[in-house]
Amino acid sequence: MVFMGDRATLLETGRFVQHRGHWPDNAMNAAFGGTTAENNETTDTPEKPETPEIIKATETAETAGCAATVESTEFTENTGSAGADGSAGATETPGSAESPESAESEARHRRAADAGDTASMSVLGALLLRRGDLDGAEPYLRGATADGDRAAANNLGVLLHQRGYVDDAAGWWRIAAVAGSAAAAHALGRHYRERGDEPGAEYWLRQSAEQGHALGAYALADLLEHRSDVGAERWLRAAAEQGHREAAYRLARMLDRNTADDPHDAFGRPGLGPGAGDRPGAPGRSAARKDDGPVAGPATGRVGEAEQWYRQAAARGHRRAALHLGAILEQRGEPKEAGRWYLISAKAGEARAACALGFLLRDAGDEESAAVWWLRAAQDGDGNAANALGALHAARGEQQTAERWYRAAMDAGDVNGAYNLGLLCAAQDRTPQAEQWYRRAAYAGHREAANALAVLLLQAGDATGAEPWFSKAAEAGSVDAAFNLGILYAGRDEDRTALVWYERAAAAGHTEAALQVGMALLHHGEEQEAERHLRCAAGGGSAEAAFRLAGVLDSRQPPPGPPALGEPMPEKTECEEWYERAAEQGHRRAQVRVGMLAAARGDVDSAARWYREAAESGSRNGAFNLGLLLAREGSEREAALWWSRAANDGHGRAALRLALLAARRGELTEGQRWCARAVELGPAEVAERAARLREALHQELTA
Repeated sequence: MVFMGDRATLLETGRFVQHRGHWPDNAMNAAFGGTTAENNETTDTPEKPETPEIIKATETAETAGCAATVESTEFTENTGSAGADGSAGATETPGSAESPESAESEARHRRAADAGDTASMSVLGALLLRRGDLDGAEPYLRGATADGDRAAANNLGVLLHQRGYVDDAAGWWRIAAVAGSAAAAHALGRHYRERGDEPGAEYWLRQSAEQGHALGAYALADLLEHRSDVGAERWLRAAAEQGHREAAYRLARMLDRNTADDPHDAFGRPGLGPGAGDRPGAPGRSAARKDDGPVAGPATGRVGEAEQWYRQAAARGHRRAALHLGAILEQRGEPKEAGRWYLISAKAGEARAACALGFLLRDAGDEESAAVWWLRAAQDGDGNAANALGALHAARGEQQTAERWYRAAMDAGDVNGAYNLGLLCAAQDRTPQAEQWYRRAAYAGHREAANALAVLLLQAGDATGAEPWFSKAAEAGSVDAAFNLGILYAGRDEDRTALVWYERAAAAGHTEAALQVGMALLHHGEEQEAERHLRCAAGGGSAEAAFRLAGVLDSRQPPPGPPALGEPMPEKTECEEWYERAAEQGHRRAQVRVGMLAAARGDVDSAARWYREAAESGSRNGAFNLGLLLAREGSEREAALWWSRAANDGHGRAALRLALLAARRGELTEGQRWCARAVELGPAEVAERAARLREALHQELTA
């Protein structure tokens, strides 16, 4: 029994607030071959409107009489509170509070500003604004703005925006933007978008982006992507190339979506049913953001480029990018490197990464450390991690603890929790409770729960109630349900409908369904198409399919004769190889057939071995043939034992052989008894010979 748990669902819950366990950092870093400094980690914050940046004004005096100063292209980003979108807020000028040189520079600018120097007024105003001294900054910024300094105009807009005068701020941003300020154009574009004026927003954001402003390019891309405009990728790329981490992340996500038509979650195993895999996976995933599930698409297309941008964003502290990067690396078969990025993301607070890290550790054989990270993720509201903890405790036989975690997953909104509770109750023969949980999960759209519920109803004799649940699960993509529908219709002698469902399951890779389709096609004489399905089923591990495939191939070739004197033993044919594959899986008829082929080649030892295996498994043909082989080798006594077993199981030829053996020994009464048994069992030829022998024995006894 496999307990399901999806690896990539982020859910909001405050259910668990107890103390978290942590794996020692040194041990974790050693396990994944890297170190991460806690004090250097940055965490993503929810997206928020960009804060207009403060332009660092030029410190060189401008030529007198110039209408507008030449703005420095440099601006200082906030290194302490950057948002998820990479925007920067007001910060103090570096060193202004600590460095004697900066204090001296500030004093120098203040003297020059008080003397009317425009550049110094602009620099001093920006410095005070970053420091949060709005009252002190405003007169200097207004003075510099009056003299035509565009950086000051932008910064005055920032100041007014912080005070809540957004319309006045927009007016100054317009002045600065018209004068060529990319930062002001960006701020103005943001202002228009917040007002719902998308044409105006696009105009100014485009002005900013085309001047090479990273935030402007990102904001423009965001606007275009919102409208599903293909031009969004170009501007995301432009911003990412300038180091904008959120742009790099979103560009990677876009490339992922464009690469895979049907993206699949790298952490989950969609569509897995009980027994289908060892890693908890689940259909019916839910996520806080539908576009943010960790995705690692196929290895073709532009996935390599997506990885590059994920890596860039992750290196700049983007925790979701680190999560996706880990997923790609894990899928590629690089668990050590994947674990390093999962660890970085998990330490930054990404619950899904903690859950994924737990699975990676579990796969490496370290269940205790896996449980620590699953606990951490579950406490942060990850239903998948709660399911994983439930599965862990269920495997240990701790049913009550397992049930508690499954309920926690269910409370977190993960429908797998209800399904797993159903599995748990079914394993304990608590059928009514199992049905209750299966129904809850099935009504929530869990296809494997619907299939399990149908099986439960069918076992209870309610075929009518089971059929709609099988149908619902099959239509939702459950391969097992499609196969079960085939069985249901076949039991009603509705073979045509059964074949439709068998074919659907076979197309999805269901081994037994492929066998059923192959057998049906053989019955209708479509040998070539039947062979194709039988090969699929045999390749999937079906012994019966391997036996029947060998039979199809066997019918196309003449039986091999014994090798001529001095000739090497002929090589095995493909037909015999398939018989052997089935025989090795315990298929008794295949074992007998392999023995016959080996005997025909003159390989007596192999023939005896396979006959014996079949006979010991209960094959009467195997027992009869083994008796023949032993009799030829002179072991009549042992041969008689195997013929007796075969005859008692209904083999007429074995009974006839025992009668002949008894007659040669002079045991006439015993011979008559076996003759009567042979006449009873047949076939006709054997019955006729046995009747003649019985008559001869009778005459001998009465003579």
